[in-house]
Amino acid sequence: MKLELCHAIQEYFPEAEAVAGVATGAIAQGALVADQLGLPFSYVRPKPKDHGMGNQIEGEIEKGAKVVVVEDLISTGGSSLKAVAALREYGVEVVGMVASFTYGFPVAEKAFEEAGVKLITLTDYNHVVEEAAKIGYIKEEEKAVLAEWRKSPETWKQ
Repeated sequence: MKLELCHAIQEYFPEAEAVAGVATGAIAQGALVADQLGLPFSYVRPKPKDHGMGNQIEGEIEKGAKVVVVEDLISTGGSSLKAVAALREYGVEVVGMVASFTYGFPVAEKAFEEAGVKLITLTDYNHVVEEAAKIGYIKEEEKAVLAEWRKSPETWKQ
């Protein structure tokens, strides 16, 4: 996955000068990607620490740097875009975000568009469901149930 994320960054965000991972799920991925690309790495907490120096952003990051954000999973986009907001407030230019997976929920797509953040993912819910059916992990008729869940997971009941 590290190499695929690196390829996505090189293709879509070649201007990136640093990598930031979203805590905590994407810290390891972000660090591996930054190492592979030879770029400085930082990570962003959901909120500033309540002790010590009170940092929300840790690591090597210069103000004004062009940063690509690494995330593991996108559901609504809320935590990912909070990290983007913290980076922007810190004084860096977020050029975009790469993630391993997205559910592709409309609320997330709208939030990323409104925030002006280009999101590139390695795969998404629909492709995973299709592949799971293709290899027999799920039955063809289960795809309808999964599609129904995706419409409104917060209210879905079977």
